[in-house]
Amino acid sequence: MSKTDHSTSASLEALRRKMVQFQIAARGLTDRRLLDALTAVPREAFVPDELIPYAYQDRPLPIEANQTISQPYIVALMLAALALEPEDRVLEIGTGSGYAAAVLAELCDEVYTIERHRELAEKARERLARLGYDNVHVKQGDGTLGWPEHAPYDGIVVAAAAPEVPAPLKQQLAIGGRLVIPVGRTQATQALLRIRRVSETQFETDDLGGVRFVPLVGEAGWREDVKDT
Repeated sequence: MSKTDHSTSASLEALRRKMVQFQIAARGLTDRRLLDALTAVPREAFVPDELIPYAYQDRPLPIEANQTISQPYIVALMLAALALEPEDRVLEIGTGSGYAAAVLAELCDEVYTIERHRELAEKARERLARLGYDNVHVKQGDGTLGWPEHAPYDGIVVAAAAPEVPAPLKQQLAIGGRLVIPVGRTQATQALLRIRRVSETQFETDDLGGVRFVPLVGEAGWREDVKDT
């Protein structure tokens, strides 16, 4: 590594630590395991090269396929709501660039992640492998149907907004498992929900507040031709 590369790496690491301190912990998310996971994952590796200088800003950033990497606080909020343990198995819907999957890989035993866009799935798979996250399994497909072969999951997190909670995802939750998903009939009014499975047929729901995500497209979500409203 050249002196310039080393200086850039040190600068980005300093920005990452500031992000965790001021954007995450200062807003009340103080779980030590989560903060350590966010500190460990180089967010700059998950954004386009031209956006690396903005990787730790408090906002979402555009990535390929007209998608986004979420604001760091929103990623942290959603993962905190899962209340994960080290031995847990998690399903992520909406791999995107792979950033949240990498943070999940620091928090739990196995991560299964589904991405609708082939370009994003392939790039995320390569990126995660290059960074050594061998406990993350990437699949290209319809995330609204989940990944039943590896169910049940202790946690499911969805990085796109559904018109209602997809039934296949609820059924793939373990008893006691948590599903975190944005839900709303329009792009302007979405609520971040946490759903706990308390028995085979009973679920409890908490509203974690208003959010804004791209549509969750698929058989149990929005149609392909859905428009932002």
